[in-house]
Amino acid sequence: MVNMIQYLHIIFLEIYKILFLLVPVLVSVAMIVWLDRRIWAFVQKRQGPNVVGPFGLLQSLADALKYMFKEVIVPSSANKVIFILAPIVTMTLALISWAVIPFSATQVIADINVGILYLFAVSSLGVYGIIMGGWASNSKYPFLGAIRSAAQMVSYEVSIGIIIINVLLCVGSLNLNDIVMAQENLWFVIPLFPMFVIFFISALAETNRPPFDLPEAEAELVAGYQTEYSGMMYAMFWLGEYANILLMCALGSILFLGGWLSPIEIYPFSLIPGFIWLIFKILFLFVLFALVKAIVPRYRYDQLMRLGWKIFLPLSLTWVVLTASYLFYFNLLPTS
Repeated sequence: MVNMIQYLHIIFLEIYKILFLLVPVLVSVAMIVWLDRRIWAFVQKRQGPNVVGPFGLLQSLADALKYMFKEVIVPSSANKVIFILAPIVTMTLALISWAVIPFSATQVIADINVGILYLFAVSSLGVYGIIMGGWASNSKYPFLGAIRSAAQMVSYEVSIGIIIINVLLCVGSLNLNDIVMAQENLWFVIPLFPMFVIFFISALAETNRPPFDLPEAEAELVAGYQTEYSGMMYAMFWLGEYANILLMCALGSILFLGGWLSPIEIYPFSLIPGFIWLIFKILFLFVLFALVKAIVPRYRYDQLMRLGWKIFLPLSLTWVVLTASYLFYFNLLPTS
């Protein structure tokens, strides 16, 4: 009986930890959409959401309610099981990736020694939801959008992986907490600035953000892999996409911007909790994401592939060699 109570206590504690993370992430997605639209409006000198609620803050809630009450239509020629599973897979994989993101030295659901490998494994599976949605729709436009997305995500995951090797060479650990603590004296964005720039651009392509939103190009593909979706099934794709964008911003903050570490170790800045600093850094990177969408025109698909395979891949490989050579020559390689 005592063992059963202990097991139940552990289960409820884990459920509490999961909800404590996922609920803020879902709320953040809604707020991030509002911020995204406000930034576009500011850059283009027009009004963004400003009617529903103060400053338009409740616009995302209104959109969510619209999706909840909108009819879900499944095409008669679609593979219904896979068609329904696709958005569920996309959103689930986007949310479980947050399990290893540390908001402070102690605020993390799973502090595992292979946190980077976990993120790569889960994020690599994300493309399956998009392929499932495009293929199950039984329509050529969603299918072409899904194929584009698969090629794009695979191409830029290679670059991101090699960029992260530069960070791992400096740290000697796959644990995200260790990566943050290794930046106590110097954030990696300074010595690895070219890699930070390539990481940022690759993250745009990885999350299908403009100017790399070719899987959703409305000019030739209507809306890409989401064309046949409506209601909450469409909203789940949308939630998964923005959760992935926030995840890439969080990963960039941890790898290059010191994670939860304070940039100013003087009073009163030293009193600000670490998770607040991490949130500020995530918001900073997201604002850059939004500015790129408002400013940079869309690439052609051949330009996108050339940038990934012929420019970013050789550059990131060269930088790995230079980083390893520098650390080895000056005897700075981390030891266990």
